[in-house]
Amino acid sequence: MDTDLWGIALVVLAGFLAGGAYATWRFNRVLAAMIGACVLMAALAGAARLGYF
Repeated sequence: MDTDLWGIALVVLAGFLAGGAYATWRFNRVLAAMIGACVLMAALAGAARLGYF
């Protein structure tokens, strides 16, 4: 159960970061791309914790 909770938390974090990257894209594309990389890492880590990989 604890592993599932961490997986869900990482996927939720990826969602919040994705919203931040989308909002930042207009002002600073380099920062938005860096946040996008964090989105990818959080989403992949969450999916791995949930057992999809």
